[in-house]
Amino acid sequence: MKRLVLPRIAPSYGQKLFLLATLPLILAVTAISALVADQSRALAEREIAALERQMIEAKKAELRNYVTQARNGLNYIYGMAGPDNLEARRRVKQILSAMTYGEDGFFFVYDYDGTNLVSPRQTDMINRNWWDLTDGDGRHVVRDFIDTAREGTGWVTHLWPKPATGEEALMVSYVTALHSWKWAMGTGVFIDDVLATTAAARADVEARVRRTFFYIGAITAAALIAVFASGMFLNIRERRLADAKLKELTQRVFDAQEEERGRVARELHDGISQLLVGVRYALDSARRRFDAGDARASETLDRGMTSLSDAIQEVRRISRDLRPGVLDDLGLGPALKALVVDFGARTGIETAFDTVVFRNRLDNDTKISLYRIAQEALTNVERHSGATRLSVDLRGHRNGATLRISDNGRGIAPPGAASLGASGKVARQGIGLRNMQERVDQMDGSLRIQSTRSGTVIEVQVPLSHIVDPTARTPAPGLSGAK
Repeated sequence: MKRLVLPRIAPSYGQKLFLLATLPLILAVTAISALVADQSRALAEREIAALERQMIEAKKAELRNYVTQARNGLNYIYGMAGPDNLEARRRVKQILSAMTYGEDGFFFVYDYDGTNLVSPRQTDMINRNWWDLTDGDGRHVVRDFIDTAREGTGWVTHLWPKPATGEEALMVSYVTALHSWKWAMGTGVFIDDVLATTAAARADVEARVRRTFFYIGAITAAALIAVFASGMFLNIRERRLADAKLKELTQRVFDAQEEERGRVARELHDGISQLLVGVRYALDSARRRFDAGDARASETLDRGMTSLSDAIQEVRRISRDLRPGVLDDLGLGPALKALVVDFGARTGIETAFDTVVFRNRLDNDTKISLYRIAQEALTNVERHSGATRLSVDLRGHRNGATLRISDNGRGIAPPGAASLGASGKVARQGIGLRNMQERVDQMDGSLRIQSTRSGTVIEVQVPLSHIVDPTARTPAPGLSGAK
């Protein structure tokens, strides 16, 4: 059976950044939306419940007023009649049967046995016993009327068929008693309109909550689109800048390679090639003189040997410039000292080198970077500064190591300025400094340049992370005697 292998999804760096930017936004908006919806519903429910109570209380007050007025209107008959006065009972029933109001309002009367005596809206109930009558919720409505009347007065909430439609609706009844006749008298009002009003209010609240969710969702979508668009814009922009920088860096690498090749070619042609040609002519002249028995043959041979020695020294110098062996053999301190001494001997500039022996050692990459920075700085001093004094200081400390190069030259030209190089051509300013900065950035260090008309100071700080503890088993050669 062949196993299904799902492709592994590996999001790119940009997608990870987009998710990192959008997920907290989505979670925050979702939490805020849920909180706003919950608080809105709770507040609206409180307001709707308060409105419902107020409307029901208003209807109850109206019912109480109806019953009180009816009772006061009957007192001149009921108060003067005895318990067995049938005529008074007949007259009271007639009065109550005529007391209807609104579309569904009426008075009802039940005796304590459950027999209906007055029901003007539903006359088929009159003179029938409704003791066991229950509403749609299973409540014994007539029994509750009678129990409430026996206690005096009170409210009964129940379901009752509406006279206009015949369908059950919620009703609130106010019941009082005519105790001497054992009657439960009262009236009620349907509150389905109150429930409809509150239901409409709740539906309106839900609609508003949904609209709020829609608005929040739309705003969130717009924010996500804005984040995505800005991210795409920044991504495209950064890619273009990175491509441009990469192209520029590649071109600079090519230029540096060609410049280095040209420098080596010139030194080979101007130095070693001429010395070797001189050696060849000296040897050729010495051979002819030996053949001729000329006594000056040994003198010519000595000159050729001297030229050959000079060629060997030149080869060593070129090799040292390309990769100084002393850097690997003795460390950074001796390599810098040899570089400074050779620089002073070649240029005639007064030089000074100072270092402090410390136990910590630099790793190989840092040694090479600091050496190249010093080479670049000395080349700039030779070509552009016009300095007469130069000092190089290397020392370690608790935060790492510091290389400090200072001269008394004319300072670094402002950006955009040009100067004549050693070849007489216009040299571009800033490439050497950019090379220094890039090497310092690779070491996570700092480069500080102070330049005035009276001199320039270049200071490189290397962090402690590039220092190798000498107690390690395989320490890289570094600062030993300032290696």
